[in-house]
Amino acid sequence: MALFGLLGFSAGLPFYMFSTVLALRLQADGVALAVIGFFAWVQLLPTLKFVWAPLLDRFVVPGFGRWWGKRRGWIMLAQLGIASSMAALAFTGGDGLAVTALFAVLLAFWTTTLEIAADAWRIELFPTQDEQGPIVAANLWGYRSAMVAAGSGALLLADAGGWTLAYLAVAGVAFLPFPVLVAMRPADGAGGGRGAALLAGLLAGAAILLGAAALTAGVGSVALGLAAAAGIDGRANVTPWVLGLCMLPFLAMAAALPRIRRAPADAWVRRSAAIGPYADFFWRYGFAAIVLMAFVSLYRMGDVLALNLSKPMIKELGYGLSQIGRADGVVALAASVAGVGTGGWLVTRWRMGWTLALGALTAAIGNFGFVWLAHREVAEPVLYLATALDQFGNGLAGAVFVVYLSLLVNPRFSGAQYAFLTGFAFLLPRLLAGAGGTIVGAIGYDNFFLLSGVLSLAAIPFLPVLARVRPRDDA
Repeated sequence: MALFGLLGFSAGLPFYMFSTVLALRLQADGVALAVIGFFAWVQLLPTLKFVWAPLLDRFVVPGFGRWWGKRRGWIMLAQLGIASSMAALAFTGGDGLAVTALFAVLLAFWTTTLEIAADAWRIELFPTQDEQGPIVAANLWGYRSAMVAAGSGALLLADAGGWTLAYLAVAGVAFLPFPVLVAMRPADGAGGGRGAALLAGLLAGAAILLGAAALTAGVGSVALGLAAAAGIDGRANVTPWVLGLCMLPFLAMAAALPRIRRAPADAWVRRSAAIGPYADFFWRYGFAAIVLMAFVSLYRMGDVLALNLSKPMIKELGYGLSQIGRADGVVALAASVAGVGTGGWLVTRWRMGWTLALGALTAAIGNFGFVWLAHREVAEPVLYLATALDQFGNGLAGAVFVVYLSLLVNPRFSGAQYAFLTGFAFLLPRLLAGAGGTIVGAIGYDNFFLLSGVLSLAAIPFLPVLARVRPRDDA
């Protein structure tokens, strides 16, 4: 539990730095709200992790993997990527949005890579619901503690010494787990010496980081050019296009399912290292997979929509960075830990359907709390209560949801399938979150947070149907 708490801390620390903290930084630099909303699309990287998750199952990081094993090797490489990307992000700002976007994307990429490796290891070691509950709780305690520490600490430091100091300080803390992993025992069958493996890993890691940065810059340049040609800017209404994109994954699944369902065990689509793990999921669940995917897309949608714009709204209400930072400190940490602990305990006592329903309800209440906050006088105790409601709901729903998704995967493809499910769960919400700024401009903050709360509740009607879903026997 201590180990997975540490891994959760390593993955959670950078998250606010490319989401809510970055939104406040861009707001302070005078960036338009619609453009701040576009930066929510950086958070699409975790939803696309199924694209490179099979690589983590198949390949070993040179140097690191030889001594510490495949999973820890990828975690160590990801921590190098996190620290370097965040340090670079410290020196960017609203005047160089393209460069800021580059390092935000790299930070999201390496954070997601860390999550893929840690999640695969967790599922391999603890495959049952009773085992998953405590381990998921420990992992999320670390994750949410780090998110709170980064969010609160960064805002307090930014208020005192500027955004560069804040990002550099968090980058330094993000690197602290690396020497802990270096000092851990070697993997079974490790060859060579620790020092040689570390040097080889650092050299290979530097080459991989530079290659990833160059590739990201090239792809980003093309994407920005296409966006400019399509007329997408801070004044464009992208909501209809985003809603259309949200429908495409379901249409693709419906078209592919009949062929996958009929495929024998030796069919290419099921044996392929690249797509076999994902075809296996649809082969086992059949057309019920579409219902499952619709449910997982809705379950955290309200929280995701609220995440990127809640802090800019609070700042517009008249709260200062230090006030927001204090609310995101002890108050948010205590509420989040309580929510995660409650969720981790409930999955060992209640049926999954009831725990999922309670998670959706508490998440919705947290979103409605922002509407209540907007109609109160500026006062820190009021902000503390709204923050506590939001963090408790997020923590409880998050813990329950992680266990539920972990139970859906085939242990033969734990890394790839869990990456696919968690990625798809946030794909549609984060696509829509990118249009959040334009939606607020059209309907206002009140209606936006009412909408996000209602969307959290919209997952509950799926639960009676999901209770009857059973996977096909593996073959």
